[in-house]
Amino acid sequence: MTLAGADVDTRTEMARVLHVDLNSDIDPSFAALQKSLEEMAAKTEKIAQDSKKRGGPSQPITIAIANRLFAQKDFEFRPAFFARVKDYYGAPPELLDFKTNAAAATKRINDWVAQQTRDRIRDLIPQPLDELTRLVLTNAIYLKAPWADEFNANATKPEPFHVRGKATVDVATMQQRAHFRYAKGDGFTAVAVPYSGGDLQFLILLPDKIDGVQAIEKKLSGAVLGDCAKMKESDVFLHLPKFKFEPPTIQLSEQLQALGMKSAFDVPQGSANFDRMAPRKPNSYLAISDVFHKTFIAVDEKGTEAAAATAVVMMELSARREMAEPIEVKVDRPFVYAIQHVPSGACLFIGRVTDPR
Repeated sequence: MTLAGADVDTRTEMARVLHVDLNSDIDPSFAALQKSLEEMAAKTEKIAQDSKKRGGPSQPITIAIANRLFAQKDFEFRPAFFARVKDYYGAPPELLDFKTNAAAATKRINDWVAQQTRDRIRDLIPQPLDELTRLVLTNAIYLKAPWADEFNANATKPEPFHVRGKATVDVATMQQRAHFRYAKGDGFTAVAVPYSGGDLQFLILLPDKIDGVQAIEKKLSGAVLGDCAKMKESDVFLHLPKFKFEPPTIQLSEQLQALGMKSAFDVPQGSANFDRMAPRKPNSYLAISDVFHKTFIAVDEKGTEAAAATAVVMMELSARREMAEPIEVKVDRPFVYAIQHVPSGACLFIGRVTDPR
């Protein structure tokens, strides 16, 4: 949404850092993905109803995407920008008064995000913004997804896990033998556990080496997660640790600037150009104040509950033939995971687990 308001060098820098092709249909693509995710959730409503009749799990996938620009109310925004954001992202920007009551504006942003994420993301902005704030980008997603086939809680037992790739500790580990998407790559194993309906999957990228998670991350590239969505099924006996994470808010402005997105933050001074969002004047113009990111994820026998900002990364895989005996995959070391929308290959969440406790 912010890119939609950027112009000239600011727009070029943002596109380069975000790996976006400015000649592509960016906004319609996001709108199409969001529609597909909503249809996916609706499809699982019927699955849940049918399952309930048989005495099985009766929860559908719940997904809520929360995107919004909170902007200073006395700026002269372009109506075309507001219309674009509303048409393609389903949420017009909200105007607040940071100048006279920044604390109230901060509370409004935090309350809105908490509501959108079912109270899983609280205090996205950990301290009140100041009166110089003119634009805050918030982006959050909430997901609660049951597995296509739940793990048997009675099979969960303590198993060793190499915390941070070093010494082992026992952690609660789930077990299930089933036909999962599976592939063996160069130095890693990939396994995907489907959620209800099959359009969403929990992808595990497990390094061969105990301390190999960083090597996997270095191999992540743009062509790969599409391949993960196309992996063939194999008979797999999976050992997967339960985990729940809720780290503090991360401010991303320094990281984005280090990647080359400088003028959007008005570095150097006077360089920010969001003329497509509001007319740029010599002494009055918009710049991004900050970008906040906070996550929550819990994985257990019933499924996954998560709330976070979104990111997409990819990795190359090769398929492996199904064997007569099950392939045993023990997730007993730090690993990369992604929650992936199978039809598009897009990742709603991506992260790493170094300590499941």
